[in-house]
Amino acid sequence: MNPELKLLGISQKTYDFVKSCENSLGNIYEGIEANEAYTQARVLKAFQDNCIALRHFAPTSGYGYDDIGREALGAVFACALEAEDALVRPQISSGTQAIFTALSGLLEPGDVMLSLTGKPYDTLEKAIGISGDEYCSLKRMGVIYRQVDLTADGHIDIDAAKAAITGSEKVIYFQRSRGYSWRNALTPEEMAPVFDMAKKLAPNAFVVVDNCYGEFTRPHEPAYYGADVMIGSLIKNIGSGIAPTGGYIAGSKKALERIEMRLTVPGMGREVGSYYGSYAPFFQGIFLSPHVTAQALKNAVLFAKVFESVGMISMPKSDAVRSDIVQSLRFNTADALISFCSSIQKAAPVDSFVQPEPWDMPGYTSQVIMAAGAFVQGSSIELSADAPIVEPYTAYVQGGLTHAHGRIGVMLALDDLIKNGEVSI
Repeated sequence: MNPELKLLGISQKTYDFVKSCENSLGNIYEGIEANEAYTQARVLKAFQDNCIALRHFAPTSGYGYDDIGREALGAVFACALEAEDALVRPQISSGTQAIFTALSGLLEPGDVMLSLTGKPYDTLEKAIGISGDEYCSLKRMGVIYRQVDLTADGHIDIDAAKAAITGSEKVIYFQRSRGYSWRNALTPEEMAPVFDMAKKLAPNAFVVVDNCYGEFTRPHEPAYYGADVMIGSLIKNIGSGIAPTGGYIAGSKKALERIEMRLTVPGMGREVGSYYGSYAPFFQGIFLSPHVTAQALKNAVLFAKVFESVGMISMPKSDAVRSDIVQSLRFNTADALISFCSSIQKAAPVDSFVQPEPWDMPGYTSQVIMAAGAFVQGSSIELSADAPIVEPYTAYVQGGLTHAHGRIGVMLALDDLIKNGEVSI
């Protein structure tokens, strides 16, 4: 018996099955490693070109005037993400807050926001005003929201998008990852011609991309193809499980000159904002991000391959092109879904003894179960899974700081489903 099986209680049969599946993934893993090598070189060059030194890690206090760490961190993010400029702040509490900050900085009363990727992620619905009537939502501020749904197979509906753009839009919005929808993530390459079309039809609009879960999964980022703004969370790919909090907004100088005034206050913008902890985790997080993201991609591919091999439906397929770290898996029953999430929790280094339960999570329209035994609360670059408890029963699993840990998660989840009679090998 393999030593890890004895330590973790995994059956030899499950171990052999998972290893057999993984042995067929060599070419896919090689592609992931090639992308890692290229993006790692780009991130390294961003550090070198900006002459990052130990002094940039020092904490600051008060107003944060002349905070060289804050400014250098933004410069590294801009270069690494192929953008002109970037705002990176520990004070941004979530990707949703980063997105709302950017939209609030770009949109004024009477302006139109058009989403070409359908309804955004659940946590943005009330912030935009798609549902509810919350104080300070974009709707309450006088912003007009419209959307074009994706095609049935999860792609941008080019004809419908072309017909919907009137030229009066101020923001044309794209969501790269899937949220809680059954589709693959959109690649920057797929979005590129739509960026071009949008800018021709609405030359005064800002093209904005929710880039969460997507950083460094492809050779180039959306800004490379013309996006004006990209937004993400530091507790996802780009923080590598090391950054303790925060978010970023990267893009054109023209766009960020507006957004920085909403980030703090008009007249001060980016010139203020201190951080009384070391900036080192944020620098180290983005430096390690190409590697950690590659580990998460291998984990996602392995989850897909193993569960496809026992007859389950996955999105994307194990051999598909990936543009985010998320793997969707369909289950026949709510009990099987909950069992899977419990197994992911059991595989965690933190709170492994906790039993996750569905609950009414703020910002979501149905009960959600979350497995997240992470060092950073809510970190989805660490091995985690979440699922709304509605049919069709779908789990969204992502992350894993190391592939060895991700593999253990696959084995534990499969082993438990076999023991519960949900699948067989």
